[in-house]
Amino acid sequence: MKVTTAGESHGKGLFCIIEGLPAGLAIDMREVDEYLALRQSGYGRGARQKIEKDRAEFLSGVRNGVTLGSPVAIAVWNRDYENWKAYMAPEGCDTAARALTKVRPGHADLTGLKKYGGEDARNILERASARETAIRVAAGTVCRQLLRALGVEVAGYVRAVGGVSDENEYTFEQLGERSPELFMMDRGIQARAKQVIDVCAAEGDTCGGVVELRVRGLKCGFGSCMTYAEKLDGRLAAALMSIQAVKGVEVGLGFATAARRGSAVHDEIFFGEEGFARKTNRAGGIEGGMSNGGEIVLRAAMKPIPTLMRGLATVDYRTHEAVRAATERSDVCAILACEIIAESALCTELAEAVLERLGGDRMDEVAARYAQLAD
Repeated sequence: MKVTTAGESHGKGLFCIIEGLPAGLAIDMREVDEYLALRQSGYGRGARQKIEKDRAEFLSGVRNGVTLGSPVAIAVWNRDYENWKAYMAPEGCDTAARALTKVRPGHADLTGLKKYGGEDARNILERASARETAIRVAAGTVCRQLLRALGVEVAGYVRAVGGVSDENEYTFEQLGERSPELFMMDRGIQARAKQVIDVCAAEGDTCGGVVELRVRGLKCGFGSCMTYAEKLDGRLAAALMSIQAVKGVEVGLGFATAARRGSAVHDEIFFGEEGFARKTNRAGGIEGGMSNGGEIVLRAAMKPIPTLMRGLATVDYRTHEAVRAATERSDVCAILACEIIAESALCTELAEAVLERLGGDRMDEVAARYAQLAD
């Protein structure tokens, strides 16, 4: 399976093609739109979310709500395109009118201009924008439905915002109780996190956070210890790191393992009536680059959004003069959106790994092969 996306932040829309989906997968299109709406929600979001009301349109590969086995094409149209058509139209437009030369720290602007040429950073930012993640959520929700059909579930929550962290541990079942405001579990801790967001908004600043992701029901043996490119933890970390603003990923105990002794890190193995078992899950469900049948636990760190309303010091790319960075519509905190995007990226990479191992042109073939695997 392969997912390819296209589109610009203020272009006509965002698009993806999913190749390799087996025939016979029932698609719940309402759920796709529900996850797109979640991506646009959350305390601290900006004005752009009030303009766009994202909906997915399936263009090919699905008939009567069921995949055909052919490539699935999905579009998420940009409603704001009508306001930008004069500056973004592929057929011809006024590129000078909305040129961006005050390159923004923390963005792809300066590096992108050096790599791709030109003097207008809009040619870079339009694709580098986190708006692109809308179509990744659409594709990821389709992949979520494929995984669910095999008994694999993906969930998560927001563990920290702006330095306010929840150090409690929660079961997979409890994650359904996350708050709709910030996806945090503890309402008292969330109240403190909201105060941090309010202070940032008042000061023209931004803040990030940490999301925790869980995968339940994935059987043993996905990924490989034989080649580095097939290691499941490496693949999942790469999928999460590909998300705009994510700067760090942990598996299981992650960085905490560096401060512990081996006896407090590795999961001891036992054998009983139900076969091999572990009483702990410090490895986060992945050992030697392979799923071990336990719950997969991942965390991703999101940096503060680099577009600050008060602007940071920078340089005009054309004149080399010292200026304040240009500002576009932005969020103060988009950690809830990051959590939804991370779940979607995780679902996509897991679906690819599952189909690589199982093969199959039809969902009943895939399901039958998965059922035969050892837990």
